[in-house]
Amino acid sequence: MILLRRLLGDVLRQRRQNQGRTLREVSAQARVSLGYLSEVERGQKEASSELLASICEALGVRMSDLMREVSDSLASAELATNVRSLESVSAPVASERPEVVAAA
Repeated sequence: MILLRRLLGDVLRQRRQNQGRTLREVSAQARVSLGYLSEVERGQKEASSELLASICEALGVRMSDLMREVSDSLASAELATNVRSLESVSAPVASERPEVVAAA
């Protein structure tokens, strides 16, 4: 199952790391506890819109850009899930394969 909070956390972590910043720096600037920000980045906590706004401000990122990136990640994850589902449905199981009988 694709969880939005995990994708959001992945994007936030990537943005922070791309800036070369620590959790401690961003949490202090966003006025959010270090532990809570860590849980958000790991996809363990759902972030409120107010919290996301504070984190985005601390990262210098527009929330719309963050959400666009999350949306793109979600679309890719859904596509990958659909492809895997189609592959598993279209791959015949050994018992469903027609048997070849050797000509005598």
